[in-house]
Parts: sequence; structure tokens; C-alpha cells
Amino acid sequence: MQMFKRFGFFFLTNILVMVTVSIAFRLIIEALGLTRYNAYYSYIMIFSLVWGMGGAFISLLLSKFMAKTMYGIEIVDERTAHPELRWIVETVHRISQRAGLTKMPEVGVYESLDVNAFATGPSRNNSIVAVSSGLLQRMNREEIEGVLAHEVAHIANGDMVTMTLIQGVVNAFVLFFSQIIAKLLASNAEEKNRGWIEYLTYILAQIVFSILGSIVVNYFSRAREFRADYGSSQYSGRQKMIAALRKLQAIYESPADTDLESDNNSVATLMISSRSRGLMGLFRTHPDLEERIAALQGAGNL
Repeated sequence: MQMFKRFGFFFLTNILVMVTVSIAFRLIIEALGLTRYNAYYSYIMIFSLVWGMGGAFISLLLSKFMAKTMYGIEIVDERTAHPELRWIVETVHRISQRAGLTKMPEVGVYESLDVNAFATGPSRNNSIVAVSSGLLQRMNREEIEGVLAHEVAHIANGDMVTMTLIQGVVNAFVLFFSQIIAKLLASNAEEKNRGWIEYLTYILAQIVFSILGSIVVNYFSRAREFRADYGSSQYSGRQKMIAALRKLQAIYESPADTDLESDNNSVATLMISSRSRGLMGLFRTHPDLEERIAALQGAGNL
């Protein structure tokens, strides 16, 4: 179960949306008799694109609400009497102004031992920056500022929309090739078995292709992390971002923290860190911490 949590809230939501909408689509085209026409695969191509992009954008539109719900995020009012929380809000707003945002992101805190933070939302003008209680407890203000600037950079760079577009294209390919494979396998089966063979193959193919597609999506996610690190160095200073990454490195390499895991690692594509190793490295949403530090130290690599 932990492995699937690492793939992230967006990936799981997209699969659910795609499967649900695809089943409805198949019922519709069968009811309308579209499968009898030679244009069947043209319809498949069109609808794969529509539903694939639609599933991704539905996830994007729901991302802020789902993040608040799943994490139990408490939105911090800028007038709060708590000095540390007020500083966080003021820091996010100050960095957001430097980044050219016209509407300030919401700022929230959620309870988690994990040392993490994330940004999400459907647009630059409708976003949220959330930090874990674990991060606030274990980082100093300079390190926290580097992290906050990293998350604001995700918003300023439009990473939520960029990753949604990439996910949408992957979804379209998943839907299309799942239909093709299901149809081909069913065509070689006995007529009485074709219906359930095609249906089962279609669902299984979607799951397999979605997992493979996530490798592509996460490759682009890792590239966006380098850009967000660079943005943090511009908005708050390079050393603060490096200090934050080194603190993460120290925490995750500490024997006392070997069992530390993201207990609710949704929206992982826009979080500050991830820890997958080995084969699971293909599904990493973030580059290795040492690589990120090296990239920041050599600005010409960004």
C-alpha cells in the first residue's frame, strides 16, 4: 500500500477518473452502435484525447480541495496571534510578490512526522502552500524560507498546469492503446467469450499502461524540481535552499529516521522530497538530493 501512496494523489485520481469515464464511454458507443462503423478507431482517438485530458484537468480542479481534505490542512490566517505561523504566512506572501504572483496563495499547516511541504491548486491565482508540522519542528527559519520559496516557484512556474498537460497526453495514449489491445485480443477469441475478454483486457491494459506512463510523467516532474530549486535561489537566496536540502539529507540519512515515510504522500509531484530507491527510482517525482544540491552549486547546470 505504501508503494502506491508514493505514486501520488494525482496519479491515483487520474486512474479512477479514466477508468470510470472509459466504462461510461464504452457503454455509450455500444448503445449508439458506433462500433459497427469503420470510423471506430477515429472515434477512439478523439475520445481518448478528450477523456484523457479531461481526467487530468478534473484532477487539477479538485487538487486543492482534495489536498485540504486528505491532509486535514488548517489554513493559517495572516492575522493569527501565533508568531511562528504568522511569520510563515508573511514569508510566503513576500516571496510570492517577488515571484510576480498577483494573488497570494493560501498557506496551511498539516500534522505529519514527515519533513515535507507542497504546493497545489488549479492555477497561479488559486493555489495553496502547505507545510508539515514535522518540517516546522525540525528546520530553522532560513531552511523553512528556502522550502517555501521552492513551493512558490512551483506556482510561479505554472508547474501544476504543466504537469496536468503532460499527464493528460499520457492518459490519452493509455486509453487509446488499451482499446486497441483489447479489441485485437478479443477478435481472436471465440465469439461467446469476446465480450468479457475485451472488457477485462481493457481494464488491465489501462492499469499497466498507467503505471508505465507514470515513469514518463515523473521524469518531467524531476526536471521541474530543478527549476523550482532555481526559483527558490532567486526568491530567497541559493544558500537557504541548499541548507534546506542538506537538512533533508541529514534527516533521511540519520539512523533514527530510517523508518520515516510519507504517511499520506499525495500530491507528491509538487512536494519537496521523495525517497524511492532502486527500481522504484523510475517512479521518483524528485531528483536525488545530492544532485539537486550540486545543480544549485553550479548555477550553469540549471
